[in-house]
Amino acid sequence: MTSRPILTLLFLAVLSLGADAASAQDKGSVNPKPLPPLANPNDPKLGAKELFARKVLPAAMPTRVIGSYVKGCLAGAAQMPINGDTWQVMRLSRNRNWGHPAMIALLKRLSIRAHKDAGWPGILVGDIAQPRGGPALSGHASHQIGLDADIWLTPMPDRRLSREDREDMSAVMMVRQDRLDVDPRVFTPSHVLVIRDAAQEPGVQRIFVNAAIKKALCREAKGDRSWLAKIRPWWGHDYHFHIRMRCPPGATECQGQPSQSEDEGCRPSDLAFWFSDAVLHPKPPPIPPRPKPPMTLAQMPAACKAVLNAPDAKQ
Repeated sequence: MTSRPILTLLFLAVLSLGADAASAQDKGSVNPKPLPPLANPNDPKLGAKELFARKVLPAAMPTRVIGSYVKGCLAGAAQMPINGDTWQVMRLSRNRNWGHPAMIALLKRLSIRAHKDAGWPGILVGDIAQPRGGPALSGHASHQIGLDADIWLTPMPDRRLSREDREDMSAVMMVRQDRLDVDPRVFTPSHVLVIRDAAQEPGVQRIFVNAAIKKALCREAKGDRSWLAKIRPWWGHDYHFHIRMRCPPGATECQGQPSQSEDEGCRPSDLAFWFSDAVLHPKPPPIPPRPKPPMTLAQMPAACKAVLNAPDAKQ
């Protein structure tokens, strides 16, 4: 029996991660306007997201990962170039194509492998992180330390996308309408190869996908299946997959996640929760929960204040 607190948590998770998935489809702006100055940037109750979102360039500091995926920041970020032979960056107006240098290098490698193994022209790169990491104004709870990245499950078109394309184009929904499996009209063996290539990167700890996609990967994977242990079902993620790298060696201020089981996670019992009625058709709690106040700078790791206040890196 599911208790009311668990149902409430499920509802909140669906709302939070549903917003994350929807935001990947939200259109951007060809002519984004700068955020207005803050009336009182030193207000202790001000959400840290308001501060980090206004930094358009990285901190002029050595590369440094501080805190966790959901409460942290990044110094010395590298930028993913918006165009490559085997990749293109989407939603440029968000300015979230910054990450740890190891993540940027990984995405470039993955784009080449996807082109070779899956026959895709290349990958479409979604959000990585803001120039100094930290919480964003919309779309994510994570992506704060430059070690998370979203890759669209739509292959890159065989042409250079215009700025309008990058802001207006939507990714393709991969999950069937009943949410119980992938849509065979759009999910192909090439998708399996691309996700496998990402999972086989040694620095990758987890990859989040919709449960229906995990189910399809379990069914379709051939040969060495050890990479399936990194594939984790999670709400949303039906238009894109989410790569999460482990903390880099020597990054002592980085708070990573514990190692997961090496089991494939493909037994019916492993996926049963995700296909339960409570998850597929969550009911809102009788009394809507009050919104949480935003995380403040004081609630973040202390070193993030120095990252926020550092001079801009030269470009």
